[in-house]
Amino acid sequence: MKIWSSLAVLFLIALAGCGEGAKLLQEREDGGVVAYPFISEQGPMLSSFRTGALALMKEKCGGPYTIVQEGETKGRSRIVSPMAGAEEVVQEHRWGIQFQCK
Repeated sequence: MKIWSSLAVLFLIALAGCGEGAKLLQEREDGGVVAYPFISEQGPMLSSFRTGALALMKEKCGGPYTIVQEGETKGRSRIVSPMAGAEEVVQEHRWGIQFQCK
C-alpha cells in the first residue's frame, strides 16, 4: 500500500509542477530573477522547467544575458490526500536564477 501512496504523491507533485512552470519573479530594465520548480531527486539542472526559465531570460533581454547568481529559493510545503483518509506533507523545491542582459 505504501508504494501506491508514494506513486500517487509523485504524480500529484508532477501535476502541481506542470501548472506552475518557470516565472519571472523580479523584473528590472537590465535583467531580473526567474524561478522554476524541481524535484529534489532529479535536481534543478535536469528539470524540464529550466529550459523555460532560460527562454524567459532570453525573451526579456531580447538576446544574450549573463547569469549573475543561482540557487535554491524558498519553496513551500503542502498537504496532499492521495486517498481518502491519508494525508502526506509534500515539500516543493524551487530554483532561482538572477540574470543581467548584455
